[in-house]
Amino acid sequence: MLKEAFFMGRNNKKNFFNKTKKKAVSTALVFGLIAGTTVFGANAAMAGTLGENSTGISASEDLGSVQAVVEQSMPSVVTISMTAIQEVQSFYGGSRQQEAQGAGTGVIVAENDTELLIATNNHVVEGATSLSVGFIDGSSSEAVIKGTDTKTDLAVIAVKLEDISEETKSQIKIATIGNSDELSLGEQVVAIGNSLGEGQSVTTGIISAFGREVPLSDGTNTFVSSDLIQTDASINPGNSGGALLNMKGELVGINEAKASYTASGVSVDNVGYAIPISKAVPILESLMTLEARDKASEPGYLGVTCKDITSDSDLVTVYGYPEGVCFLEVIEGGPCAAAGFKKGDVLTRFDGREIASFNNLKEVLEYYGAGEQVSLTVLRRNSMTGEYEEITETITLCGLESIQNIYTAG
Repeated sequence: MLKEAFFMGRNNKKNFFNKTKKKAVSTALVFGLIAGTTVFGANAAMAGTLGENSTGISASEDLGSVQAVVEQSMPSVVTISMTAIQEVQSFYGGSRQQEAQGAGTGVIVAENDTELLIATNNHVVEGATSLSVGFIDGSSSEAVIKGTDTKTDLAVIAVKLEDISEETKSQIKIATIGNSDELSLGEQVVAIGNSLGEGQSVTTGIISAFGREVPLSDGTNTFVSSDLIQTDASINPGNSGGALLNMKGELVGINEAKASYTASGVSVDNVGYAIPISKAVPILESLMTLEARDKASEPGYLGVTCKDITSDSDLVTVYGYPEGVCFLEVIEGGPCAAAGFKKGDVLTRFDGREIASFNNLKEVLEYYGAGEQVSLTVLRRNSMTGEYEEITETITLCGLESIQNIYTAG
């Protein structure tokens, strides 16, 4: 059993063969920033599909060497620099906030009429107050979060096309998307990423295993990343969100994590993990339709009190509750009550965004203002069948003053 599996994402400059299941274990970010989930909206769909207009080389051609793969693929890989506010424990007790910088990697996977769209890991951009993307020619541009999926640890960020010079546009390109379902054990792969936050570097190895399931944590939240590709191509801090490529130069995985120790404390070498691209594509395509949002001047409220229901909770393992954010109370006169939501409903999506925890929900709400209409999706138990049914309703968010008036009246 692995004792620790590390995210290989934000290097903090400051501070299907054998499907193996592992119990949840202690994990942590390597030199990583620990911060809350960031958020995002719902916008015009992308033009085309992932990998469109990416290269002129046939997908059936084996390029023959690592050097050829790198020459073809490097223009589609970017560095990601981010700033976040980090909670730091004081030596004398309590905590304080400080600004911290981190680095990761992304892969250019599509563009629409106005934006260049880049895939990465959620934990690379999580909690970011600012993002910058570095291209192959050394230029950089500001980026915004388009959408994230905390359960699969995937994210899409966007750079405005108008912010990219014509010279840079001539040197970058969209990655060719491969089919990770066609990979074989022992097949050679190449990993490209912003290792140690020092710029792009290249490692190579083989496919070691499929279907790996690894418990991961950022120090605050823990989740299980499943159906991963295992490789012995070195993946290090800063590599998260980077490209795992086959010898045709096709993107077959998004690099995510590495193993560190066994349960007995023995160190582990050359055990890295990547999210298979065939699993990632439908999620990335959905995230690309979302809209980057600024924080609302007056955040909206749902009019509920909540409790997290996680996979290791007795409510799930013993009583069969679904995972999500359970409504403990739906306040009469509030937005959720007006839409017919009830105590015991388990929230799973907000405005099309997957909700993984109450903290996630609170942070999403910071980007939605009072008076906005949004859709909520919940799971509700059918009293006749005992089965949980999915229900989606639209609510109008209220402001803080309205919530306070409801409580005062009550």
